[in-house]
Amino acid sequence: MNAEQTRLQQHYAGETNWLKWGPYLSERQWGTVREDYSAEGNSWDAVTHDMARSKAYRWGEEGIAGLSDDKQLLCLSMALWNGQDPILKERLFGLTNNEGNHGEDVKELYYYLDSTPTHSYLKMLYKYPQQAYPYQWLIDENRRRSKLEPEFELIDTGIFNEDKYFDVFAEYAKHKEEDILIKYTVYNRSSADAPIHLLPQFWYRNFWLEGENKPKMIYQGNNTVLFHGGDLGDYFVYADGTPELLFTENETNNKRLYQSANTATYVKDGINNRVVNNQKDAVNANHEGTKAAFWYQLNVPAKGSITVKLRLSKTKQINAFGNFDQLFNIRQAEADQFYSDVQFNTNTDDEKLVQRQAWAGMLWNKQYYNFNVKRWLDGDPQEPAPPESRKHGRNNHWKHLVAEDILSMPDKWEYPWFAAWDLAFHCITLAPLDPGFAKKQLLLLVNSNYIHPNGQLPAYEWDFGDVNPPVHALAAWQVYQTDRQINFKNDFTFLEEIFQKLLLNFTWWVNRKDSEGNNIFEGGFLGLDNIGVFNRSAPVPGGGFLEQADGTSWMAMYSLNMMRIAMELTAYSPTYETMAIKFAEHFLFIAGSLTNIGEDALGLWDEQDGFFYDVLRKPDGGYDRLRLRTLVGLIPMFAVIVFDEARWRNLPRLTERLDWFMQQRPDLVNLVSRWKDTKGNQKHLFSLLRGHRMKLLLKRMLDTNEFLSPYGIRSISKVYEQQPFKYMLNNADYSVKYLPAESDSSMFGGNSNWRGPIWMPINYLLISALYRFHEYYSDDFKVEYPTHSGKYFTLVEIGDALGERLKSIFLKNEHGERPVFGGHPKLNHDPHFKDYILFHEYFHGDNGKGLGASHQTGWTGLAALLR
Repeated sequence: MNAEQTRLQQHYAGETNWLKWGPYLSERQWGTVREDYSAEGNSWDAVTHDMARSKAYRWGEEGIAGLSDDKQLLCLSMALWNGQDPILKERLFGLTNNEGNHGEDVKELYYYLDSTPTHSYLKMLYKYPQQAYPYQWLIDENRRRSKLEPEFELIDTGIFNEDKYFDVFAEYAKHKEEDILIKYTVYNRSSADAPIHLLPQFWYRNFWLEGENKPKMIYQGNNTVLFHGGDLGDYFVYADGTPELLFTENETNNKRLYQSANTATYVKDGINNRVVNNQKDAVNANHEGTKAAFWYQLNVPAKGSITVKLRLSKTKQINAFGNFDQLFNIRQAEADQFYSDVQFNTNTDDEKLVQRQAWAGMLWNKQYYNFNVKRWLDGDPQEPAPPESRKHGRNNHWKHLVAEDILSMPDKWEYPWFAAWDLAFHCITLAPLDPGFAKKQLLLLVNSNYIHPNGQLPAYEWDFGDVNPPVHALAAWQVYQTDRQINFKNDFTFLEEIFQKLLLNFTWWVNRKDSEGNNIFEGGFLGLDNIGVFNRSAPVPGGGFLEQADGTSWMAMYSLNMMRIAMELTAYSPTYETMAIKFAEHFLFIAGSLTNIGEDALGLWDEQDGFFYDVLRKPDGGYDRLRLRTLVGLIPMFAVIVFDEARWRNLPRLTERLDWFMQQRPDLVNLVSRWKDTKGNQKHLFSLLRGHRMKLLLKRMLDTNEFLSPYGIRSISKVYEQQPFKYMLNNADYSVKYLPAESDSSMFGGNSNWRGPIWMPINYLLISALYRFHEYYSDDFKVEYPTHSGKYFTLVEIGDALGERLKSIFLKNEHGERPVFGGHPKLNHDPHFKDYILFHEYFHGDNGKGLGASHQTGWTGLAALLR
């Protein structure tokens, strides 16, 4: 067991709290629902980037390369100034949903480079131009561009072309749980000396708005500050070198924002005003407050670097920097050893680099998420009452939700709030590193503070009542298996607890999303944004409802995952066998409806095309099958489990019930599954598909003219590039075209696109399904790959090949270029760019270029698990 694994073991045994401090600071608190107290509910305008430096937040904090404790009482991050910008660079800049031609988008270059699970070592890079930051140019140019044009990024301005920029590396190493070494190294990449102002900042979140006692930061002399008071207790911070100390208060500058009197002499933007505007009275000359900065004014030599060191400690340090370098080296070496052990099966150095940065992004994207919906709706007693309309607006049915936890975020700038199905994928990716954290995350969302009393899981803060695919049970099972592989024991306590909570959620799905009672599910939004003919979060135009192939398939998969968990729990308590029976029958009835063999259901399988399609039920009783080939029609592949003969024999009541079912409905049983038969490897199969239909689906999926891209499986068939799908309803044209890059519409904000690009989570599930099917069908079952190639491979070989296509998005090709960079010469060939990877939200369907949110390591982090 290496040093990092020992720390994890100590943490989860309750002996230490190595996760008390971590990268829990958001990268954007402005523009969030939580900070929006407006009557209109326009969160992007309620608190803007321009307001952010002056506004004391109510629910959380933000910063660059920031850390905080696990209740975000005390925060730290770095601020920069190049002497040219109109403001300090304290937070990442980006466009709002209305400003970007494809919705909101961060306009910065920064990279998560390393992290251990306990955050005993952390490393991040921020690239800061030496010229004035082109804030207005980025706004104006993106606003000018149409949705048919690419986004205008910071690197497109040419500001890095002559290497007139700084690489600022932020590194943290924990000596103990509450003793943190801080190192900022500034590299000047230009050929001339260049000045920079570096300001490590510390501040308290303004929790005294809630009536808590106000803490205080007090200068102790010798570059030492005491943080005193509050629930966190006392801390000391020590700074090396000769910085100037600046103090102010984390209080709103009402005068600047609202033209009203300030409640404090010193306000949040005081340090900005002192450094940028030389306003000396903006900071407290008595050297105390609730926000402090160490102001380093550096002149970095050409092609050289300068390092600044600080130390935050719960205990007084006699010689804070005496063993600083030694401790840092130890933690770095331990991080290397931890990943060396984890990556023992990873083939090349480049693959190891990509995988480690993917996991680093996952670990950096933890965030303290604080939101009490009822208190938010009602307003704070000491603050002006919110408009009455807010009590009947967004999330008013979620007053029970009280979050104050560390959560894994999709992207701490573009999506600085948890999303239900994203979180499930995050846990799958994090489990090989820290199964304890993954289990806690999954349990959080089904905790009574989150899950609705009716059983619905909260989707995301823009609308907790929206519907995401039910993948929580899948994640729970995979995390349980990973945990068993790492810790060599079955955590039945975790599995039972989450199973019991998911029973409530499953019942909600059955009662709320099967409107006709025919086991075909509408689902609604289901996370795939604009993939359908209609906006699936809104009612169907002109009435009627949509019976969704993916909604029904997700529920079939949910049933099988719950069945599999129940089967596992029978080893812990035999009473769970009856639950396995319940979910087996749920699955069979759903399967019957989906595959066109239910007595009253039309069914969603189309034998003519060999594909699953949505069906539109019209108000007059008629229906239309929407023959649009998208990922929706491939999702039935996800509903598959395989188990061995020994497990089958140990479940006599289940086998007896299924034997009875087989006698009553042989048509259904024979079409959808092979649980009775075993192959030579003594495996049983439960799935929506048997060989014939699976081959028909794979024929489409593995066709380069349809779904198969050089970089994975597209979200919609490429045939619609030249011949868009057309559907007329009530004299309105609902056409769908293959769009390999960004969306050409504003549906769902326009910042994501499921009509062509490659999405990692769906590809991951498709590959996983192929592996499961291969467990049953073995090497005897082969499929043509690619379609029309005349070459045949086993399902596991095809799964591996698809994984290689996905990995090739990030890996260097024969030209030394990474497709994710979209052919950009500097990103591909500059030594200070080419090995820093961004894990985008989705990828161009033809060339693999990264698109959408640029730091959504969240579910794109699944790339780390591709074998």
